[in-house]
Amino acid sequence: MIRPARPADAAEIATVHMATWRDAYAGLLPGEFLACLDVNEWAERHRGRLADPAEGTFRLVLESEGQIGGFVFGGPSRDDFPGGEVYAIYVDPARQGRGAGCRLLAAAERKLAESGFTDASLWVLAANRPARGFYESQGWHGDGSEKAWEVTDGVSVMEVRYAKRIAAWSGLQGGYLSPGA
Repeated sequence: MIRPARPADAAEIATVHMATWRDAYAGLLPGEFLACLDVNEWAERHRGRLADPAEGTFRLVLESEGQIGGFVFGGPSRDDFPGGEVYAIYVDPARQGRGAGCRLLAAAERKLAESGFTDASLWVLAANRPARGFYESQGWHGDGSEKAWEVTDGVSVMEVRYAKRIAAWSGLQGGYLSPGA
């Protein structure tokens, strides 16, 4: 089940977030940095954002058997992209490969469409080939934009932006129109 995240979910979200970073970013980010991630600090950060969300943003979790197995956050673009943005999407490594990421990404696209966006973007580490392959399999494509992300003092990695035309929300019908409809 995909549902809106609540402040009470913060610790589980932080646990999934850190486990995914440690798995997906091994070899892409400094090992010492990944080893020092603090689940309690991350839980507090998530709890604050869930208790007082920025206007126009959403935070969804995938819950199965009473446990959070993944999450997706998004809202208006935080840069010069003229549309919405998927800020973060992570699935617990133990649950990957079973459709959870596809379901979360589709839910994010629906939320962005409901907010009136017809285009969406997201940023991904340039060297994260598995994630890039996943986005491409879901109809996303690199738009040529890139930027350096300063992970920690003196350590930067390149990110590339992916984009997708998303379905437009038709409030009268209560459904979605395909792009160009």
